[in-house]
Amino acid sequence: MKTTNALRTLAVMAMSALTLVSCDKSKPQMDDKAPETTTKAASSKIAFVEVDSIMTQYQFCKEYSKILEQKGNNIQKTLASKQQQLQAAAANFQQKVQQNAYTREQAEAIQAGLQKQSNDLQQLNQRLSGEFQEETNKYNKALHDSLQHYLAIYNKDKKYGMIFAKQGDNVLYADKAYDITNEVVAGLNKAYKSKLKK
Repeated sequence: MKTTNALRTLAVMAMSALTLVSCDKSKPQMDDKAPETTTKAASSKIAFVEVDSIMTQYQFCKEYSKILEQKGNNIQKTLASKQQQLQAAAANFQQKVQQNAYTREQAEAIQAGLQKQSNDLQQLNQRLSGEFQEETNKYNKALHDSLQHYLAIYNKDKKYGMIFAKQGDNVLYADKAYDITNEVVAGLNKAYKSKLKK
């Protein structure tokens, strides 16, 4: 399991969480007022936020990235240790078999025990991977909720019609005048209460 995959997933979730649709939630009218709606849409303010900056500068992301990385490393260490134990036991068994140290019944019993250890290791891998994925999903949801909540409050005064998430080349061109990343990151960090014990 690679923690980089989890972190990449987090970045994608952050990007989707940042997309804030128009503040005007009413359905568009299809009558003779359509030109007015079009004019309003054309004059709406837009902005964008750099997702990479959220992931690297928002304290919530920094803390939870460390937590997830540590959990991923612990899982890898646990699985690697048990895998080494199993390989050592299998090698020892093979050596003893070649030396005719076991009766047939003993060899079959030991082989069955090794097979059970192997099955247990696979189940442990699946369980720990599932727990890690569940933790990652919980983090993604918390990040999404945090961003949506903050941007809704932030946008009450700013009145943006749309705030885009900008990551890599997903936006071909964006004038820096529309970049609100620093404001958003500063606001998120100000509002965030650390979950880590000091």
